Amino acid sequence: MKVRVLGCSGAIAKDCRTTSFLIDGEILVDAGTGAGDLTLEEMCSIRTVLLTHSHLDHVVALPLLVDAIASRCRGPLKVYALAGTIDALKKHIFNDVIWPDFTCIPSATAPLIRFHEIAVGQTLQFGDKSVEVLPAVHTVTAAGFAVTAGRGHWVFTGDTERNPGLWARINQLNVAMLVIETAFSNREKDLAHRSLHLSPCVLADELDSIAAGMRYPIYITHTKPTETEMIMAEIQRFDHTDPAGSHASHDIRWLQVGQEFEI
Repeated sequence: MKVRVLGCSGAIAKDCRTTSFLIDGEILVDAGTGAGDLTLEEMCSIRTVLLTHSHLDHVVALPLLVDAIASRCRGPLKVYALAGTIDALKKHIFNDVIWPDFTCIPSATAPLIRFHEIAVGQTLQFGDKSVEVLPAVHTVTAAGFAVTAGRGHWVFTGDTERNPGLWARINQLNVAMLVIETAFSNREKDLAHRSLHLSPCVLADELDSIAAGMRYPIYITHTKPTETEMIMAEIQRFDHTDPAGSHASHDIRWLQVGQEFEI
């Protein structure tokens, strides 16, 4: 299973793309600005979209992507999301005001897009890939995903703060790679808490929830471009200065656009 990083930034700037991942060229996980770098042929190969939540940096490319490939569609684009996310998209984007309602264009029986409601704890099957919907704790209804083709799970937390339910579940999985957000530096830890994002000091506590004996690469995503260097320095500091103390040492890396991973 190949995971391609299209976008992993917490905001836009030159060479920064917001959250979007492409799995085996056919499943799009979130539709941030990174999805806009795909060719038309690559866009046409996507038949499934998994959305973690409704915030703009994770869905902004979805209406534009559907519009771009409308004339080449082979049936509706299937979008899987929590009920609250679907409701937000219908009310605020696909509402014939911000963007056409592609759920009934060209007709209600043959639309360009079709929403499928999912729930935390549910497992979806797409060919040889299994996708489990994981809990997230954010300011809107949100989820994460664990995706596997049988050789280990690619786990993406989505946007979340402290999340005991996540660790309870992924400690039961064969995790090959964890992608976890850390949007703000410790300097902005109060803002991180109010917006239900992680900061390095809270990330340190969260990583202490990893079960003893489990070790896998951890990739940091969703950093704000103005704070990325500070965030990674703070993470490195807590993760390497006191490995025998309350925080165990981990294999932590910064996620970057263009990276590809074989899981």
